[in-house]
Amino acid sequence: MGGFFGAVAKSQNILQDVFFGTDYHSHLGTKSAGLVAFDDELGLQRKIHNIKNAPFRTKFDNIFELMQGRSAIGCINDTDPQPLLVRSKLGIYAICFVGIVNNAEQLIQKYIEEDGGQFGAQTGGAVNTTELLAAFINHKDNFVDGIKYAQDIIDGTVSILILKDDGNILVARDKRGTLPVHIGKGENGYCVSFESFAYRKLDYADEYELGAGEIVEVTPNGYKSLKPANPEKKVCAFLWSYYGYPTSDYEGINVENMRQKNGRIMASNDFKDGKFPDVDCVAGVPDSGIPHAIGYANGSHLPYSRPFIKYTPTWPRSFMPSSQVDRNKVAKMKMVPVQELIMNKKLMFVDDSIVRGTQLRETVEFLYENGAKEVHMRSACPPIMFSCKYLNFSRASNPMELITRSTIVELEGEEGLKYLDEYSDANTERGKKMREAICKKLHLKSLEFQTLDGLIEAIGLEPCKLCTYCWNGKE
Repeated sequence: MGGFFGAVAKSQNILQDVFFGTDYHSHLGTKSAGLVAFDDELGLQRKIHNIKNAPFRTKFDNIFELMQGRSAIGCINDTDPQPLLVRSKLGIYAICFVGIVNNAEQLIQKYIEEDGGQFGAQTGGAVNTTELLAAFINHKDNFVDGIKYAQDIIDGTVSILILKDDGNILVARDKRGTLPVHIGKGENGYCVSFESFAYRKLDYADEYELGAGEIVEVTPNGYKSLKPANPEKKVCAFLWSYYGYPTSDYEGINVENMRQKNGRIMASNDFKDGKFPDVDCVAGVPDSGIPHAIGYANGSHLPYSRPFIKYTPTWPRSFMPSSQVDRNKVAKMKMVPVQELIMNKKLMFVDDSIVRGTQLRETVEFLYENGAKEVHMRSACPPIMFSCKYLNFSRASNPMELITRSTIVELEGEEGLKYLDEYSDANTERGKKMREAICKKLHLKSLEFQTLDGLIEAIGLEPCKLCTYCWNGKE
């Protein structure tokens, strides 16, 4: 995943705004970060750092001594180092993006074989995806046509931020509108951001949210749409249930409010279906599971509790080990129990989602080790049946890494994959068997998932405007 922030000012050095605006996207990326500033005398200046083992602020704490400018962009991501500086027939510019390019290898070969082009290779021959994106933008005679061309040949999702050598910013939302792009207005200029709360904290007001595929130029005095939005959009529903920061809004819908509403709907469903168990309290798996759990507790009239606390001063979300084994170890080390709230208690936990189940299994074992009598689980979204191909959440080289699919195959072999809809539905025999099998795997007393209808109701958008591919496989 990743996030970006940019700003243009009429007179002042805008780098401080972009520094803090980029930092407010730290929950979206853990691998690398970069800043580019434009100054009328110095031109474009760039700094990039690896943030795997240190937060953004630590790596860029001396940036104000090194760079300055009346416009700037920044990016935090889980992919390749960016923004990049590019020199081409379109001029010198800085570029970054958020999203994923699924057909990168094919596009690299296309560029090399058909255009006789070349790329700077990384270790093992890999190519920076941002450089690949720039190469296809440069195919055309202007940025708008180039961005449209690149987005058309890319299989995946790319929202693009460009800082030109005149100090203006170009921003393009991905074709499906999977990810958000906002414009904020301040006293001295305008900004562009993935997360809306980032610019509000910097005294910018909500001004505009780009439509799917729209391209906009932002200047110190305003903004202009250079390509109109596509008529349809498919916004990632995971923005509300998992990705988004609680204070953010997408399509005018607040994340925290949606999550609490989602929890209330889950509680209502459990009561309606006669599935609400006898428990002592409701708790959330930190962090994004907490508001779902608060909603569930409010909807069920049960006390909300925090049986364990996540210790974040040493290992916050913004920098985690790259190894899955190490991540699992750190996740376990971060959990500090409140034994008085666990010992001999029947606990209901709510998590934002269940993907592979590895960390959840360790969480459940941790609770039993500390004296829990029973552990029940509710997932704030439906069973994940498909690896995401539009972003990199739930993305796996093998879909069988998903606990749902692996469990289905264990129950009735490859034949079972023909009945994913039935397995998703808790009211079918197949759906009941899958839930029972996952309970045994994870040592849960009971397990249920939010329904797709319930999730859509909590978000409040028309179903046709939401991407729900990872749950139902529909594009």
